[in-house]
Amino acid sequence: MSTPIHIIGGGMAGSEAAWQAVNLGVPVVIHEMRPRVGTFAHQTGHLAEMVCSNSFRSDDDEQNAVGLLHWEMRQAGGLIMSMADRHRLPAGGALAVDREPFAADVTAHLRAHPLVTVSEEEVTALPDTGPAIIATGPLTSGPLAQAIADEAGQDSLAFFDAIAPIIHADSIDMSKAWMQSRYDKGETEEERTAYLNCPMDKPTYEAFIDALLAAEKTAFKEGETAGYFDGCLPIEVMAERGRETLRFGPMKPVGLTNPHAPHVKPYAVVQLRRDNKLGTLFNIVGFQTKMKYGAQTSVFRMIPGLENARFARLGGIHRNTFINSPTLLDDQMRLRSRPHIRFAGQITGVEGYVESAAMGLLAGRLAAAEILGQTLPPVPQDTAMGALIHHITGGAEARTFQPMNVNFGLFPPIDLKGDRKNRKARYKGYTDRAKTAWTGWLTGEPALAL
Repeated sequence: MSTPIHIIGGGMAGSEAAWQAVNLGVPVVIHEMRPRVGTFAHQTGHLAEMVCSNSFRSDDDEQNAVGLLHWEMRQAGGLIMSMADRHRLPAGGALAVDREPFAADVTAHLRAHPLVTVSEEEVTALPDTGPAIIATGPLTSGPLAQAIADEAGQDSLAFFDAIAPIIHADSIDMSKAWMQSRYDKGETEEERTAYLNCPMDKPTYEAFIDALLAAEKTAFKEGETAGYFDGCLPIEVMAERGRETLRFGPMKPVGLTNPHAPHVKPYAVVQLRRDNKLGTLFNIVGFQTKMKYGAQTSVFRMIPGLENARFARLGGIHRNTFINSPTLLDDQMRLRSRPHIRFAGQITGVEGYVESAAMGLLAGRLAAAEILGQTLPPVPQDTAMGALIHHITGGAEARTFQPMNVNFGLFPPIDLKGDRKNRKARYKGYTDRAKTAWTGWLTGEPALAL
């Protein structure tokens, strides 16, 4: 039997890395400290537990970069995408997941595999020997984070990731709210009505903004700074950037018609998305917050339809640690100073469930190939996978490195031969080119030029 890969962290990235390795015939040991050592954000000891949103975002593999990443992971036999598809919830054009059955199923699949061992222990130091993959995510334990910082010769970078509140569905006033996906997007009626909408007129919106700005916020600990990732800004931070900011962000009123008043255009709309398969819980889309709990309940109950809302979980805020990957990792995701160690997932500076799992997928394959005496060719940068790994291992500016979602701005430009202004055609060109390149990489054949 091959030398086992020790994978530290059993989140999205660690779980996917393990699955890829064992399906190439290489055993793994997953070191996951939960449930013996918990975090404030996790609720269970399951692997791949979702602690923030339950959305994997857009599933459109022709017009959206994250949807393309979904497609690439499915083609590679990814466990995370397979389980997400199995536990899918209606969400318009997005891929939302019933979080608890999803995590339980990922855990069951890994624990049942004969080449997987799960060790419930906290790892507090970098492994002296390998191979190893560190995939501890944004909530890396203090001792291990310090060990990483000591090895890197610099302080760990950090930002604060905010969690949106979840509301019991039966406490929402449906005489004011209605079900509709923006622009009626979706192939089925269930998809076209996947979101719950709460409208605001201008006076209500203005009063809401006033309350949001005045609300008591969670204080930062001494020495901490609030370097937020722009893709997950707390709602009050967005409001501080301008009173109209939310109307052009999570509260934009476009693509929706209120059936209770079809001739009245809302000034702003708050959207909620189903958070479990039963439809008993809804999370407020884009409403991550660092308001104190008492302030949250009073401010969010100002939203029409949520006056009597009961909260299954209030919003929160936590530190998210990541390394300066462009300076620390090589193009095989190995730590330059200790090449027997790879990093994967959100700690590498990618943002989002899917991006984290994708980096786990690559780390697992790369580590397994190395053990088997193979050298995998570089992942084509034309692919979503390649665009991400290139960004974190050298494509980004190290001095200003910040967490990044997958997006077409990371892809090499495409020549549409005179059709440069047609965004839809350009995105289709990116995804067509990527699918050809990714298929070629998986099969070991050169990608055809488009």
